Amino acid sequence: MFGRRKKGSAAEDAAGEAEQVVDGVDTEADEERERVRLEPEPRPDGPWDSTEVRDPAEGRVDLGGLFVPGVDGMELRVEVAGDAIVAATVVLNDSAVQLQAFAAPKREGIWGEVREEIASGITQQGGVIDEVEGPLGWELRAQVPVQLPDGTGGFQVVRFVGVDGPRWFLRGVISGQGAVQPQAAGLLEQIFRDTVVVRGEGPMAPRDPIVLKLPNDAQMVPEGVQQEEQGGSRFSGGMGQLQRGPEITEVR
Repeated sequence: MFGRRKKGSAAEDAAGEAEQVVDGVDTEADEERERVRLEPEPRPDGPWDSTEVRDPAEGRVDLGGLFVPGVDGMELRVEVAGDAIVAATVVLNDSAVQLQAFAAPKREGIWGEVREEIASGITQQGGVIDEVEGPLGWELRAQVPVQLPDGTGGFQVVRFVGVDGPRWFLRGVISGQGAVQPQAAGLLEQIFRDTVVVRGEGPMAPRDPIVLKLPNDAQMVPEGVQQEEQGGSRFSGGMGQLQRGPEITEVR
């Protein structure tokens, strides 16, 4: 027996399928927005908020907005944007970790969103990004295009790590051997975990950098200027002098 489909049936079916596709896209978009705007996760192993530590200065260098753990043999450089110190870099042997803190919404983490922006920027430059769950949580392992000393193009392996805290976000950039050798990364990861963030109570727009300061007894040594090594710092065994690193720009 043959049947005849009503004229509107085919159009209605097509419209229904289109609605399903749109609904699917909307659902994926909603899930993506929820993924990048999750509430900050618990931090049982750090990094710490200043209210969670009895004495942040114990065993750490006081940089104002950050208390950075002191480790024997490390070099500490500060990074500037304009006239403000906005980041600190710990150099240890052939590895380094840059620490930078930002204001964040009270009930919403920004690390997921920042990861997407970093990944997009690097891939647009021709780099390669892998998003993996590492020792510090979700991170980006990137191959960033660079110009080698001989003028040829190459890639530098870098790890971008981050943790959302109460109204702040701490980003770390691990480079050197710590980005490729797990055994070299362990101490840098521990420095990141033991860092204390001082957000302050004042109003700050999300993503505004938490400004740092030099320790009271620090001596600034411009990068490339060699001076005699000073004695051990009271913050750590032989931490050495602070140096001014290259100017950076905050995550936007």
